[in-house]
Amino acid sequence: MANHEKLHINKKKVALHTLGCRLNFSETGSIAQGFVERGYEVVDFGQAADVSFINTCTVTDGADSTCRNLIRKAHIASPEGKVVVAGCYAQMDSERISKMTGVDLVLGTSEKYKVFDYLAEEGEDSVHIDKTTTFYGAATTEAEGHTRAFLKIQDGCNYVCSFCIIPQARGRSRALPVAEAIENAKEVVANGFKEIVLTGVNIGEYEVNSGERLTDLVRGLLAIDGLERLRLSSVEPNTITDELLDVFASSPKFMDHFHVPLQSGDDSILSQMRRRYSVSEYSKIINKIITRFPDAGIGADIICGFPGETEEQFKNTYNLLKELPITHFHVFPYSSRKNTMAARMENHIQHGVKKDRVRTLNMFGDAKLGLFAEDQVGTRNEVLFERKNKEGYWEGYTRNYVRAFVKSDADLKNEIRPIFITDYKDQAVFGELIN
Repeated sequence: MANHEKLHINKKKVALHTLGCRLNFSETGSIAQGFVERGYEVVDFGQAADVSFINTCTVTDGADSTCRNLIRKAHIASPEGKVVVAGCYAQMDSERISKMTGVDLVLGTSEKYKVFDYLAEEGEDSVHIDKTTTFYGAATTEAEGHTRAFLKIQDGCNYVCSFCIIPQARGRSRALPVAEAIENAKEVVANGFKEIVLTGVNIGEYEVNSGERLTDLVRGLLAIDGLERLRLSSVEPNTITDELLDVFASSPKFMDHFHVPLQSGDDSILSQMRRRYSVSEYSKIINKIITRFPDAGIGADIICGFPGETEEQFKNTYNLLKELPITHFHVFPYSSRKNTMAARMENHIQHGVKKDRVRTLNMFGDAKLGLFAEDQVGTRNEVLFERKNKEGYWEGYTRNYVRAFVKSDADLKNEIRPIFITDYKDQAVFGELIN
C-alpha cells in the first residue's frame, strides 16, 4: 500500500515546523490548534502527513537555506501530501519557493492564517502574498506540546535598521488591545500553561501602535489567577523605561530574564546600522536591569562582520560584552538582504573573517554562560520542567533562564518546583528537588 493511501485510512495528519523567532512559534501554535479543531492529528515533522506546514524565517541566508532543505524533507516524507510554505521567507521570495518540487501553497505573513480556506480550495498550486495592516493574534496551544506559551501582542516594525528585512516581510507595526491580549492570556492559562512569554517584532513600540501602555498590559497579565511566570521576548533597549522595569520588579511572577539586542558594541557601526541607541545608553539600560534583578540572565543579539567593520570595531564589541553582565549570546554573521541599505554599502566583509568573528564570540559566550551557571551552585531556584530526557533527567529552565536537570521518579512535566543546585556542566545546572 502506498504512503498516501495509508494516510487517509485514519484521521488526517499534519506536520508542522517553525523557524526563527518566538513570534513565529506563537503563530504556529495557533495554526496547529486550527488543524486539531478540524480533525487533524499533529505528527512530528518528517513523518508521513497529509499536510506539512513550514513557518519560515528570512533573517539570514542560512535561514533561507534551511527553509529550502525542510521543503525537500517534507516532500520526500510525503510525496502525495501537501506542502505549505508560509511566513517571512515565503513573503520575500515566493517566486523561488513556488517553483520548488512538492510545494503546493505559498502563504505570506498574513495569509498563513487563512491556510484552511486555501487548502479547501480545489485547483492548481497557488501563491498568496499580500501586504496587510490586519493584526492576527496568536498564542502557543496544547496542540504543539510546549509547556511555555508564546503570546503575540505586536507585529511588524516601523524602524528602518539598515540590515533588516523584517519590516518588509511583516509590514508596519501594529498591536493587540490590552483587553484582548489579557483575554487571550486567560485562555492560555485555562489550557494549563503556567508560563507566558510575550512576543512581537518590536514589543517596546506597543504603546505607539495600540494607544495603550505596555505597563498596563503587564500589570493586567501579572494579575491573572493561575499565571505563575511571565517573561518578555526581545525588547529594544531604547524602549525599556524605568517604569516598565519597576512594574516587572513588583511581582515575583516576572522572571529574572531579559533579551536586549545589542548588534554592535561600536558607536560608528550602530549609527550605520541605524540603531536608536549608543553604546553608553545600552550599558545604562543593562545596569538598570541588574540593579533591579541582580541574578538576571540577559541575552543579546550580536551581528559580526557588518559592512566595513574593522578589527578594532569588532574588538569594541568583544570588550563591551566582556564588561557587561550579558550571559546568553545570540551571534549571527552579517547576511546581506535584498533591498536593504546595508546591502548597498561598500566594503563587505569576507565570509571567512565573519566566520572567525562569530566563532570567537560564540566561544566567549559559552564561557560566560558557564561562569553564570557555576555561580549558581549552592543556591536555590525554581524550574518549570518540560520533559524527561533519554538519560532519565527531567529538564527545564530556571527563573533566570539556565537549563536545569534533576533526577526524579515523579512526573514533573509542566510542574514548577524548587531545586537546590549542586553542580554545573556545559552551561547547564544540576540539582535536587526541594520538598
